[in-house]
Amino acid sequence: MRELICIVCPQGCRLRVEEKQDYRVTGNRCARGAEYGRTELQNPTRTVTSTVAVRGGMYPRCPVKTSAPIPKHLIFKAVEALSGIELRAPVKMGQVVMYDVCGTGADFIATRDM
Repeated sequence: MRELICIVCPQGCRLRVEEKQDYRVTGNRCARGAEYGRTELQNPTRTVTSTVAVRGGMYPRCPVKTSAPIPKHLIFKAVEALSGIELRAPVKMGQVVMYDVCGTGADFIATRDM
């Protein structure tokens, strides 16, 4: 059995996940918590946020995030892939900065106009 604290909503439920019983989850107060508990043990994923350099913008860096969660073990590789990117202003919120991050199908998108 593994114990987790759910991060899906502000309640922060203390989950217990039985790995030997088809990932049965207890301690959750909502269905999203049960899904989080199962997913966290089978294939943990996260939405990644970072920044990239911008030339000619109001600020020297533009915030970006992945369009969908990516496998947790690829987070550092994904952020490293951003290090060589430099955008030129203007940048629009929602603009794709990098397609198919580490072969996951998720894109890095700008989260602010610059």
